[in-house]
Amino acid sequence: MRFIAATAAMVLSGAAYAGEAVDYSAGDRTFEGYVAKAENPKGAVVLIHDWDGLTDYEKKRADMLAEQGYNAFAIDLYGKGVRPDTMEGNQAETQKLYNDRETMRALMTAGLEAAAAQGLAAPVVAGYCFGGAAALEMARAQPPEVVGYAIFHGGLDTPEGEDYSAAKAPIRIYHGGADTGPDMTTFAGFIDQLEAAGTPYKAEIYAGAPHAFTVFGSDRYREEADQRSWADFLAFLGETMPGV
Repeated sequence: MRFIAATAAMVLSGAAYAGEAVDYSAGDRTFEGYVAKAENPKGAVVLIHDWDGLTDYEKKRADMLAEQGYNAFAIDLYGKGVRPDTMEGNQAETQKLYNDRETMRALMTAGLEAAAAQGLAAPVVAGYCFGGAAALEMARAQPPEVVGYAIFHGGLDTPEGEDYSAAKAPIRIYHGGADTGPDMTTFAGFIDQLEAAGTPYKAEIYAGAPHAFTVFGSDRYREEADQRSWADFLAFLGETMPGV
């Protein structure tokens, strides 16, 4: 696991990124994604950002995936230049989308189309925190081009009127045992929904890990939980996209 520990140090030191920014459109708005490509790609991963927008964190994760042989595209759900730097700003941007699920889905579809335009076909979608909730919104709609989902400490609430009856692509869930939002009661209810729908899934819970346990440099970061979830995620990619 030295690879991940070394990567964390690179993030904190402000190392240069291997990928590049990509502008794309959704409706009359411009968004800025980030693409990192592997030399001999084994598959594709689309990343959905945390509540503070597409930042250096998602870019580094995309670079890490490229180093592992996967083309990666980090989508933008807020708009080019919209990168909140306060808790209130983060909440305002996420609430806009939580309150308008139709727009959320449209923006994720635009992100998938932008990824496809970069050559990322049949991807696994992975989301962090707010991005995890957004990935599950996509899973409930089940776009045919997505072959799997990975949720890192994501929001697990299901909006009224939605369910997982259409969610047939496999889902991986990585959850902190000390996460209080969503807590273990919410987690258990979410698993009940997947079971009732017959959605294929695997869930891992990490003892003592709080919300956002994968975020490098944060006081919430937990190295063991991060390394274990990342290793399982890579194994999931290998199972879902075996040498595409």
